[in-house]
Amino acid sequence: GLGFNIVGGTDQQYISNDSSIYVSRIKKDGAAYLDGRLQEGDKILAINGRDLKDLRHMDAVELFRNAGYDVSLKIQRRLQPQNGPVGHQSDGDSGGLPLAAILVPGLVLTAAAVWILLRYRQRM
Repeated sequence: GLGFNIVGGTDQQYISNDSSIYVSRIKKDGAAYLDGRLQEGDKILAINGRDLKDLRHMDAVELFRNAGYDVSLKIQRRLQPQNGPVGHQSDGDSGGLPLAAILVPGLVLTAAAVWILLRYRQRM
């Protein structure tokens, strides 16, 4: 397997009014654990280009089980809660990088690493 468990779906919502699929547990020494980029709480948007929106839980599980050796995941990193007071921003200045500038490269690297890891395991 891919080394992680999922929760969610239209019939088993993990978050109220959200039928998305989320990583619930990373299995120690599994592919996702060894890769190190997927985290518990991450939302999985697609697997091998197949959108996971509006799927029942078991349908999503079947997609993961039948994903094959070359697996590409599109994820949305869970947002970490901020600790401490939130600073005031004015004049529309965000004071940092756009979220997409951080998430997109991370998603690309995650997908590439999972693909490489699964290709490596296939050749063993």
